[in-house]
Amino acid sequence: MSKPRIFKTGINKIRIHFSSNPKEARTPPWDGGWIWQNDQLGRPWVTVACQGLGASVWYPCKDHQSDEPDNGATLTIITPDTLVGVGNGRLTQKTALPDNKIAWQWTVVNPINNYLIVPSIGKYVNFTAEMTGEKGKLDLSYWVLDYNLEKAKEHFSIVKPMIKCFEEWMGPYPFYQDSYKLVDAPHLGMEHQSAVAYGNGYMNGYRGMDRSGSGWGKDWDFIIVHESGHEWFANNITTKDMADMWVHESFTTYSEALFVQCRHGLQAANEYVIGQRRNIFNRLPMIGPYGVNKEGDDIYDKGANMIHTIRQVINNDGIFKKILSGLNKDFYHQTVTTLQIENYISVKSKIDFSKVFDQYLRTVNIPTLVYKNTGNHIQYKWSNCVMGFNMPVRLKNNIWMYPTENFQSIGIDKLGIWDLKLIKIFYPYKRNIVQKNICKQAPTE
Repeated sequence: MSKPRIFKTGINKIRIHFSSNPKEARTPPWDGGWIWQNDQLGRPWVTVACQGLGASVWYPCKDHQSDEPDNGATLTIITPDTLVGVGNGRLTQKTALPDNKIAWQWTVVNPINNYLIVPSIGKYVNFTAEMTGEKGKLDLSYWVLDYNLEKAKEHFSIVKPMIKCFEEWMGPYPFYQDSYKLVDAPHLGMEHQSAVAYGNGYMNGYRGMDRSGSGWGKDWDFIIVHESGHEWFANNITTKDMADMWVHESFTTYSEALFVQCRHGLQAANEYVIGQRRNIFNRLPMIGPYGVNKEGDDIYDKGANMIHTIRQVINNDGIFKKILSGLNKDFYHQTVTTLQIENYISVKSKIDFSKVFDQYLRTVNIPTLVYKNTGNHIQYKWSNCVMGFNMPVRLKNNIWMYPTENFQSIGIDKLGIWDLKLIKIFYPYKRNIVQKNICKQAPTE
């Protein structure tokens, strides 16, 4: 054994040589590892998906989500000269090697999480475009299998309006220096930074279906929109612990609704979010156990509905936009905790959402709004909720009620008989209302 080497404080270089047979993914991208496939013409098509399992499944690294290289990374992919190697960032060097091989060097200059560094190898061809975004010129690059070229040119036209929409709501695309890229993948998709993996079969919806069932998810490609939304939440803002992955998935799932709003208006976005509720199971809390590399449950659709709830309570889309873009500006290229995100939203909105977060992130209990008619008044309160839960309720006529754990009261004269007919709750569960002794003039919906 050689004598241990002591490094001085500062920047040091270490060269590591390793080889192995890496773990193969069984059900990518959900089960991590290498993906060995052939394309439709029988040619090799190879990549990696390792979110959750971790990048150490295929290369030595400090495999913890809280740590990212400050100055990016360089990835060199060696392939036969009949294939192409595609990586994150920009292609900075292409070198012919002996034995009919090529070295493809890709360079990322921004911080990047280990699990997002991914090689893709196949019979790729490239076409490019550019757009003017909030930070100037943004290069767009598409690497697709040769037989997908023509349909990709048409199908990927969604990218420019999508990025424009996301920049309007969430701030500038976070990786202008590294460009935006879509790469054909032999699995459904993954948010690989500046090299988004795409495998939705050039269909609109999610494998041709509308996950929300609302009808508003049929005219755009779910994987392009969802995985690209992760460039803001997951790749720009990354949680230190997998337990807080709701930050990645909830905001990104909500970005789908924002895109629907950009295309079809606010009512369509509302209906899309309501449709997502059919995918909520409430089996476990959204925050997972800390320190064991495990995410929580229901972090997609329940989380998106929680964010939509918060948007309704804020009741000011100007402030809501500033919160989304502010998160991406103030936590730019950082790793964060859930408490940082929770506190930021409460401070910037000037509304204490701590109990709302406790209710929806840390429990599976559905808060129930109980109200009853006592003659001249309506009494109401929250039940089945955390102590101190005080989320306000907006009625359809834009009158607000402020229930707590104890009965509050509001005069019927302030609501009006016809107003009672229009009671509508905008919060994560349509079934969270219990009505008692409602007068005949105000039938339930």
